[in-house]
Amino acid sequence: MAEQAVAVAGGIIGGILLFVLLGITAYLLWKKFCRFFSYEKLIDPVKTTNANAIFQDQANSEINLKSTRSRSVPFIIPPTLHGRDWIHLTNEEQVQEDRDPFMTPQSGPRSSFHSLAGAYVVGTINPDLYKFPEDKSETDFPDGSIGRLWFSIEYEQESERLLVSLIKVRKLQPPADSCSPFVKIYLLPDERSYLQSKTKRKTLNPQFDENFVFQVSSKMLLQRTLKFLVYHVDKQKKHHLLGQVIFPLKNEALTEDNKLVIWRDLEKENLEPPSEHGDLQFSLSYNDYLGRLTVVVLRARGLKLHEESPAAGVYVKVSLMNHNKFIKSKKTAALLGTPNPVYNETFSFKADQTELDTASLSLSVLQSNKGEKTLLLGRVVVGPFMYTRGRELEHWNEMMSKPKELVKRWHALCHST
Repeated sequence: MAEQAVAVAGGIIGGILLFVLLGITAYLLWKKFCRFFSYEKLIDPVKTTNANAIFQDQANSEINLKSTRSRSVPFIIPPTLHGRDWIHLTNEEQVQEDRDPFMTPQSGPRSSFHSLAGAYVVGTINPDLYKFPEDKSETDFPDGSIGRLWFSIEYEQESERLLVSLIKVRKLQPPADSCSPFVKIYLLPDERSYLQSKTKRKTLNPQFDENFVFQVSSKMLLQRTLKFLVYHVDKQKKHHLLGQVIFPLKNEALTEDNKLVIWRDLEKENLEPPSEHGDLQFSLSYNDYLGRLTVVVLRARGLKLHEESPAAGVYVKVSLMNHNKFIKSKKTAALLGTPNPVYNETFSFKADQTELDTASLSLSVLQSNKGEKTLLLGRVVVGPFMYTRGRELEHWNEMMSKPKELVKRWHALCHST
């Protein structure tokens, strides 16, 4: 009787265990079945012939998965893997056709990452971010240009040497079809000695790349001016001046560690003989919005110095007058011992537009000697019809007709007080 009870109990327990085992098995199969329909397999195992097959070329390929979840994350081949054949994809996997790597992929729903990746392929460089500003100095020339000259300057403090590198000249306008140019370089006020470049045959755009050295002390450096004269040699070996560049050194920070590369447009030399008392070149400009009158004193020539010595300083005094009454004056630095000083200094005066009909400018060239009285070398007055005539009136009227524009002219000096 006891044995039967044990047998029945064992059968019941075994049946229960078998039923639980079958239930667990059925549950696991159901879970696997549900998972199979909820997630899509991304990549099937692919047999490759060698280890490098996965790095084969498919420029800018993108796998477009059909699942709505996977479509929002693009897959882009890095540029380092370009140039090799990509493995053959199988089943549901697709490869993007060759196209512009900078075009936005046109697949499915778009996420923020998708739009970002579509703008530029991952791993590439946007070349627009690394472009240097375009140098237009060789392409943008003003109307009536007769050429442009490039040079560099550097000063060696210890050896007191000014190093000048003549680089190139562009767009020369010679009198004949052919041109064989060369350049003379002066360090003013010394006009007796100069350095000369080699002659370049039959070219309007000579490339010189020549170096020149001037010995000058640091004390006198800022009072010196570089002068470049560009000549053309014709078939008869005659020299024709094509243009010049005047470059004062006083406004430049010249050091051994600071090599300045500069370009300047060529100017025509004033071939007219100097006036009896010399000539003065300056520019005028009026800004009607700011009510500002600007005078740029450029240079003088042919001055009749009373004493040509280093002790004699020549400067220009600019005075604003109204109804012949003195308003304000400013003056340039004094340059020593030269009848052809170069100043290139700018001065501004406050002047309302209603005052210009009665205002005038007086520019006086003065020579100062140590311990002696200041001497007047010459003077010129520019202004409206009330005070001036001829070239001086023309200069003033042209300034008024071209607001905010510098108008440059030469004027003969007179000795009236």
